[in-house]
Amino acid sequence: MAEYQNFFTQVQVSAAPEMGMVEGVDVGQRTKGASFSTLMGWIGNAQLGPIYLGTFGVVSIITGLIWFEIIGFWFWRQAGYDPAVFLRDLFWLSLEPPAPEWGLRIPPLDQGGMFLLAGFFFFISLWSWWLRTYLRAEALGMGKHIAWAFAAALWLVMVLGLIRPVLMGSWSEAVPYGIFSHLDWTNLFSLTYGNLFYNPFHALSIAFLYGSALLFAMHGATILSVTRLGGDRELEQIVDRGTASERAALFWRWTMGFNATMEGIHRWAWWFAILVPITGGIGILLTGTVVDNWYVWAQDHGYAPL
Repeated sequence: MAEYQNFFTQVQVSAAPEMGMVEGVDVGQRTKGASFSTLMGWIGNAQLGPIYLGTFGVVSIITGLIWFEIIGFWFWRQAGYDPAVFLRDLFWLSLEPPAPEWGLRIPPLDQGGMFLLAGFFFFISLWSWWLRTYLRAEALGMGKHIAWAFAAALWLVMVLGLIRPVLMGSWSEAVPYGIFSHLDWTNLFSLTYGNLFYNPFHALSIAFLYGSALLFAMHGATILSVTRLGGDRELEQIVDRGTASERAALFWRWTMGFNATMEGIHRWAWWFAILVPITGGIGILLTGTVVDNWYVWAQDHGYAPL
């Protein structure tokens, strides 16, 4: 007999759509129906909808589409309006920031102005979506952990595209919009400022990146391994004896010597994850503004060879 599992699902559970809370929640701008996707159901419960966009959601989608279209139009122009060239060179096409001589002035559209225009709509889109996550959590009586985690990512985006360029006095310091040009910018950034390997905040960011990947993988694997015992119903499991929760805790005490609680593991993973962009953003912000060469800085502080 096939078992229901949460990963590589063998049996898909289907029932009437769960329409969510209606008591004390504004549902005026929420879609009325929902559907299920068999394809998405292979990796979990695949109910699609109901969807609530609201004012900030609509603003975010519209401005995000404008940002996407500006970049797409620029790529199309670079390709000479030739679809074959566009597809062939897509990874090499790029919308570049203004040249250094423009400083923080607004250049013509074809000399970097288009980049600034795209960035303007990009930031509006991101912050509108952030407001949507905050207000939806507030309306549902939830904590704001999702909004603050999103804000941590936006911190890094703002450092790269606005805060650091302003502090450096030039829009040319911003990251270009393009796949390989983005990677080239990252490589050149490290070379220009003495190798980010010696930037301690970069090191912290990488440590939290690997650490959060490990924690999420450990937790995900633990819950999947006790799903047949009801481990996916975590809160119910906490108050029972001899259940999935207790077995999972015992496994980690046996193999690692200690275990986080069912709530604690999520706090661990949340902090590790948000500290990736927070520390990364600090490291980027200090580069060029406070520290001109991280290798020399590391030599001065005794952990790089003289």
